[in-house]
Order: sequence, then C-alpha cells, then structure tokens
Amino acid sequence: MTLVAGVDSSTQSCKVVIREAETGELVRQGRAAHPDGTEVHPSHWWSALLRALEQAGGLDGVAAISVGGQQHGMVCLDESGEVVRDALLWNDTRSAQAAADLTAELGGPQAWADAVGSVPVASFTVTKLRWLAEHEPDHARRTAAVCLPHDWLTWRLAGALGSGVPFGVAAWEDAPLPPLDRLVTDRGDASGTGYWSPATGAYRPDLLKAAIGALPLLPRVLEPAQAVPDVAGPVLIGPGTGDNMAAALGVGARSGDVVVSLGTSGTVFAVAERPSADPTGAVAGFADATGRFLPLVCTLNAARVLDAAARMTGVGLDELGALALEAPAGAGGLTLVPYLEGERTPNRPTATGSIHGLTLATSTPAHLARAAVEGMLCGLADALDALDLRPERVLLIGGAARSEAVRRIAPTIFGVPITVPPPAEYVADGAAYQAATLVTSAPDWRSGDTATYEGEAVPAIRERYARATGHILD
Repeated sequence: MTLVAGVDSSTQSCKVVIREAETGELVRQGRAAHPDGTEVHPSHWWSALLRALEQAGGLDGVAAISVGGQQHGMVCLDESGEVVRDALLWNDTRSAQAAADLTAELGGPQAWADAVGSVPVASFTVTKLRWLAEHEPDHARRTAAVCLPHDWLTWRLAGALGSGVPFGVAAWEDAPLPPLDRLVTDRGDASGTGYWSPATGAYRPDLLKAAIGALPLLPRVLEPAQAVPDVAGPVLIGPGTGDNMAAALGVGARSGDVVVSLGTSGTVFAVAERPSADPTGAVAGFADATGRFLPLVCTLNAARVLDAAARMTGVGLDELGALALEAPAGAGGLTLVPYLEGERTPNRPTATGSIHGLTLATSTPAHLARAAVEGMLCGLADALDALDLRPERVLLIGGAARSEAVRRIAPTIFGVPITVPPPAEYVADGAAYQAATLVTSAPDWRSGDTATYEGEAVPAIRERYARATGHILD
C-alpha cells in the first residue's frame, strides 16, 4: 500500500493526514497547536509540523508529502537562510495604510486588478513588505529572500529529507537549511502575494521593488504536479499550495461550484476557467492548484463570531447552536455586525462589531445566539454576491459548518439549497491529494455522503444587515 501525507499549517494549528494514495482512505493523522498572535516566528510552525508528524506515526511507508498553508504570511530570510523577524500573518492589519499607498502609487484599483488580478488589502504580502520597509528598514535591508508560510515549510522539509537522517522530532528539529535558491512555491499561493500575476503566470518584480525598495529572491513557481527538485531520498515533496486552494482540492470542487468555508476566517471561492480582475477589490483573482483559477472573497470573521457569542452567553458551541434554533428567523430584529477584528471584505480594517435592534424582547441568550449565526452568514452571503456567479452547487465546509444551527439557517440567508460534505480536514486532504498525483496517475478519492439543507429565504434578515453595516464608519 502506497501512502501519502498532507499537511494543513493554519493560523491555529498544524494537522497531518496520511492516506492511501489510490483511494484516499485515511490511515492515520496527527495535530499540534500553533501559538496565538498575528506575528509568529516560523520555527513554531516547523516544531508543530514535526510533532504532528510524530503523532501521525512518522513517515513510515509515505511516498510523497505536500503542504497546504495559510496564505499571504510574510517570511523574510537573510543571506544564510535565517529568519529576519517574526512572520506577519494574513490577519495582521498593521499594513492597511501601506495597502492604500501602494494602490494609489500604481494608479488606482484598476491598475492593480489588471496587473495581478487583485487590489491590495492589509492581508497581502506586498503590503506587509511596504510596512517593513517603512517601519523596520534595518530588517528590510537584511532581507535576501521572501517566501510564504507553506513555501518555508516545504523548504525545511527539503532540507530534512535531503539530510538522509530518518524522521524524528529531535533529529529534524535543527535540520540543515537548504540554499535560498531551493525555495519553491506554487501558482495558487503565489497569486496571493500581490506581485505574481495569474493571467501571465509570472512575477511582477516592479511591484516587489515598489514595496520593499529592493529585489529579494523569490521562490521558483512549480507546476501543479511537479515534485520539488533535487531532494534525495524516497519521499517526494509536492509543490504545496495555499489553504483555500488545498481546500478546493480536498472537497473535490469542480467548475461551477462555489465553496463557502467557515474557518477562523470566512472564504467564498469558485473554480473558474479564466482569470478574474475585480477593480472594486472585493474579489481576489487567485489561481488554483490545478492550472485553473480561484476567484475568492474573504472575510476576517467567521467561526470566531460563534466563539465570541458563546463566551458572551456563557455556553459551549453546541448549546449556542441549540439556543440559536430556539429564536425566530431574524432574531426578532436583532442584528449583529461581526467586525470583531476589523474586516477585509468590505475593507474596513479598523472597524469594530456592533449590535442593532436591541430591545427588552430581544435581550435573551437565544436572540443573541441567532443574531450571531445570522450575522456571520450575512457577511458570507455578501461575499457570494460579490462573485456575481450562478453556482451549480454551494458547498458549506469548515469548522463552523459542523453546527446544525449554521446548516439549517444558511439556506434562509443564502436563498439557495446548501450542500454539506461530511466533516473532514479538507486543507490537509487537498495537500495529500496533490501528493498522491506525484505517485499515481489517477487517484480516485471519494468523500462520504453529502447532506442537503433547504429553507425558505428570509430577505428581511439581509436587508436589516445591510442597513446596520451601512452605519459602520471605519
């Protein structure tokens, strides 16, 4: 039996799944936590990956491995490969002004959409590099190479596997660093940097230099089914990809599908045959991990909204869902705007959350629970509208999609039936599927039974939400 490993290195944790290459059958898995915060030293990701691999039984029998990782994070390396400073993560919004400045300097949103398919926001790597140049010029000058979280982990894996030392946490913790010119990435994750164009399939060094004032080394962009070159040993390494691109692979998204992912952040993305370029900045024109494209809308606040509501009501998530289903649709007019840590779409990085329509009648835990679920979903429904597509299927995935309340309320907000695949680690699964393409010509992976949820749309909920968000000032 040929095994493959897939890694999901997210904001919160590292997950590893080991699956049978031909069928996708799960053999074993592991997990390790990441530290909190919006800036993290990459060594924590490496340590978590090693612990998760150890929990998953190591690499015995594994023929290929691939890494899916959080997008946009800025990892700066010096000439010797050492990390220059803690990585700024996608959800670090300190570069909001840098995004505005870069947008203006190139000639406005349309110029950026034409150049790289997306308009910069604080999440994008290019804005973080401008922030670095302005606020930490010494660090900027030391930066010899820039890569993304998944790129860095792939690079560290190449060094460890190339060392010839058998896997072990202690043995690999200080594995040798490969030369910087061994850094690689894929088109999916590269498309979230702000200096790589999905339409042309090439970097835009002029935009990189405009951001940081220099031209640090960038990872080589591999093809979707191309193994990392020059890695000695029996385990192949796939190019990896960003977490959203890996999730699309893991859920088996096809052309015509729209995926709504409710993780720490919320994302709505579609598999498309042509690149997109939205000058409003709402839709990021990403590439996917197969050679196609992945227009995507992201919100900063998804599952964390339910976490916050559970804390406020003093209950667990399961009880929060039960409370939400006790309240009427529309929560009696109570509306929660979920901008708990600013927002990316709409681009309001310094906004805060708010509650509207609070009365004596709606001052109950059940009404607040319902408003939290509806507010989270309204933000994602706005994202779906921004894609301007007529999807053949809407797939609901992510941690919050396991909530029965979310599943049952979603059709009333989206106005269409919702398909819910069985719970899975879709990012890690997608990375494992990519690894499988390196060792077998036709992996046939099938998920379990899906469930369909239907419900009558309640337009008044989104109308009240639109009025409430219209009153928010950034």
